[in-house]
Amino acid sequence: MLSRHADPIAAIATAPGRGAVGIVRVSGKSVQPIIDALCGRALKAREATYLPLRAADGAPIDHGLAIHFPAPHSYTGEDVLELQAHGGPVVLQLLLARCLEAGQAIGLRVADPGEFTERAFLNDKMDLAQAEAVADLIDASTEAAARSASRSLAGVFSREVHALRDALIHLRMLVEATLDFPEEEIDHLRKGDAHGQLERLQHSADSLLHRTQQGALLREGIKVVIAGQPNAGKSSLLNALAGAELAIVTPIAGTTRDKVQQTIQIDGVPLHIIDTAGLRESTDLVEQIGIERTWDAIEGADAVIHLHDLAATLNTDSAAATAAADAQLARAISAKISAKIPVIQIWNKLDKAPEHALPMHLAHASSLAISAKQGVGIEALRQKLLQIAGWQSAAEGVFIARERHVQALQSVRSHLTLAAAHLAAKDQSLDLLAEELRLAQNALGSITGEFSADDLLGEIFSRFCIGK
Repeated sequence: MLSRHADPIAAIATAPGRGAVGIVRVSGKSVQPIIDALCGRALKAREATYLPLRAADGAPIDHGLAIHFPAPHSYTGEDVLELQAHGGPVVLQLLLARCLEAGQAIGLRVADPGEFTERAFLNDKMDLAQAEAVADLIDASTEAAARSASRSLAGVFSREVHALRDALIHLRMLVEATLDFPEEEIDHLRKGDAHGQLERLQHSADSLLHRTQQGALLREGIKVVIAGQPNAGKSSLLNALAGAELAIVTPIAGTTRDKVQQTIQIDGVPLHIIDTAGLRESTDLVEQIGIERTWDAIEGADAVIHLHDLAATLNTDSAAATAAADAQLARAISAKISAKIPVIQIWNKLDKAPEHALPMHLAHASSLAISAKQGVGIEALRQKLLQIAGWQSAAEGVFIARERHVQALQSVRSHLTLAAAHLAAKDQSLDLLAEELRLAQNALGSITGEFSADDLLGEIFSRFCIGK
């Protein structure tokens, strides 16, 4: 591991494809051999120099900008050279190949995914939460997510974690002092207001956990599956929610043969909406495969919209059969998903139903009548989806977060709860109290990388793009 991180590395830092400008980045203990080979002259620190970027025979590969960032004042904390040239893939590959050729003597190699940012973390240029925010900013699917990732990259989330950690360390010192000097007459815990400190810690952890859950929601979004009988209007609902004609809509039952997925945003929260094949018995092999995929999507959903055909329910000729099929489908959905996954009952085709004839089902809190065709009730459905997702505020101070951050803070909260129980017990077990506080601090440290296993780091940085 240490040997690998000692190697100088190089990579194309811009996205694949053609563009106006492309960047090749080199990082290591010294990049002077690369500067000499490609630029043929010294470069002023952190100053862009326009010059020919030369091949081994001295001929220019391209004319562009070269910038030298001497260590430690660089992104990685090492010597960094950035070559900015025209963004054609052939030009950039030629520049990268020339860098690798010129750097053979110093062991220059192609960077692994995320290795530049990993080195920034290892060289204390940023903590782990900030490093993850780099990838989250690149991957942000909404404006709100991008702004929140930028706040995390600036250290907003990390400062909250560090403040909680410092308060926790203060309490740990108090408990350890009591353990080290049990013969002292002064009650360190009582004098130091250990109960009050622990209560404040629990309150702070709860607050940070709530905001972290909101940040994770901004990053991950929720997966919502639209399920129902054929011709209930599932594709029309997808189009209405997305505000675009994404799915084919016809009055022919079974038009949708496979799932269609679209990510939309509501108040900045990504919602991954999946339109599925109508659920029914079918002898059509293609439709059967689509129905199987529908059930797979339902099993992996965060929420399910059970779409009912209101017009068919109110039609005397089809009402009984429709009701029976809907009831059977509802039972099948319940059997497939966890009880924690909400199912929203949506009654479509309100435009075809007289208001006085609406069924009593609509009085239920989880039911809503809409017209996907006319857009009636769509905004109410969007807000209901946000409510189910747990989104409570579009506050400007929200920071991006990940599921592992949520799990770490849940662990912190659990250890603090156990610590409070030990502190309140008549036969106060200070050893157990101290251990729970230590474990809570370790869980906090895993967020910023103070306590992180190598395999966790490998998993995180392997998901980055090459060159970042």
